Amino acid sequence: MSSTTVSAGTTPQCAQLAQAIVQNVEKVLEGKRPQIELALAAIMAGGHLLIEDVPGLGKTMLARALAVSVGLSFKRIQFTADLMPSDIVGGPVYNPKDGSFMLRPGPVFANIVLADEINRANPRAQSALLECMEEGQITLDGQTLPLPAPFAVLATQNPIDMAGTYPLPEAQLDRFLIRLSLGYPDSDTEAGLITSQQFSHPIQRLQPVCGTGQFEQLVAGARNVSITPEVAQFITAIVSGTRRHPAIRFGASPRGTLGLARMARALSCIRGRSYVDPAVVREAAVPVLAHRIIVQTQGAQPKPAADLIQDILLSQRTPV
Repeated sequence: MSSTTVSAGTTPQCAQLAQAIVQNVEKVLEGKRPQIELALAAIMAGGHLLIEDVPGLGKTMLARALAVSVGLSFKRIQFTADLMPSDIVGGPVYNPKDGSFMLRPGPVFANIVLADEINRANPRAQSALLECMEEGQITLDGQTLPLPAPFAVLATQNPIDMAGTYPLPEAQLDRFLIRLSLGYPDSDTEAGLITSQQFSHPIQRLQPVCGTGQFEQLVAGARNVSITPEVAQFITAIVSGTRRHPAIRFGASPRGTLGLARMARALSCIRGRSYVDPAVVREAAVPVLAHRIIVQTQGAQPKPAADLIQDILLSQRTPV
């Protein structure tokens, strides 16, 4: 265990541990603190994370560094066009010695599962994750088996217009708590990579920050963050706005409302607050809601989903 292990319990202690995790991940992914905080908050909130960007920007490294930092079990699945559902969840395997079948669990049986390039697999393989992500269990050969708790899918995907990709169905997109993009690094950070990562990668030297049971305390700390009735109404109004906007064909479901509240609690915990500030709700709204809406495509050039969520935020009065 790393010497940077930090205790967790009260709100300040949870914030201290969360910031230690963020700083640990920054050893691998420099200059991306806002995205790292959002990713950590998603896992603390018990949600799943979708990272969308062009290849080579650190999507996989972010997922691996988070898994190492929180000290939970980790499995990686490389999604390809010929991937089968049994390659993900497992299934019965024939034993030639006695002619029996034994159940072989797949790589999904881990606390954190990296679904690398998830949209390179066909829809049949993608659908194998639906039950896992929504119910924290999997049905194999007539048996319902619980997955380890906590359980989080960290998926990466390439832009849909790249070769060899399949679009994720709306039902699966809705199961991701947030979607984020890393973007290109600034010139100073990129120049520094030539020195720091030319011949080896810092992920090979990364050590866990959380001790046994500490991440569970961090999760509990996020759940203890309070939301006032006024802020709860603010969250509901934002989500309701996605259902009334003329440029949005289908708005976010109540799952989006609950997701925004959970994400705001976790992000507030990381910032050391015992309550949800409306500013944190505004910060989390685009990552939580933009991938859950379906934009009208008829008529003029449609606005990006993120811009539509920003329009809705501008139309909402911030509670005091």
